[in-house]
Amino acid sequence: MPHHSRLAGLVIDCDTDGLDGLDGAAAFWGAALGDGRGRKPQGRYVGLDPRNGLHVAVQRVDHPSRVHRDIASDNVPAEVARLERLGARKVAEVRTRVVMEAPTGHRFCVTRAGGADFAAGANARDGAGSGPRDRDPPERPPLPAGRGCLDGRG
Repeated sequence: MPHHSRLAGLVIDCDTDGLDGLDGAAAFWGAALGDGRGRKPQGRYVGLDPRNGLHVAVQRVDHPSRVHRDIASDNVPAEVARLERLGARKVAEVRTRVVMEAPTGHRFCVTRAGGADFAAGANARDGAGSGPRDRDPPERPPLPAGRGCLDGRG
């Protein structure tokens, strides 16, 4: 049976040393992206104004700052398996999400889809991937330890 997936959002991982903590990071990114509401942190996260259905959040982390993507799916195990066939590897499971690493070294999360109309705006997947893989992905070095969703400690 097909499942569905799509880009769910972007998470701006911020090592907040030298800033006014997560509040300062959220104030900067909120203003830069046009969200003037001054939202307050909820734990390690601050959700910014969702525009065009794309979730954008600022997350406090203990590793170098970066941006990661979230992919939402109505069948997380099937989507993880599809992405593994394409060459990604599973790094960790953190609460309801699976942290993965692309063959390019970029980290991303596969999350549960939300909303009754999710499938209408998502890509239908048959589980076979989106193209042939002619060779195994290259070996990659072990993953560094740290803190944050993308380091598998959430």
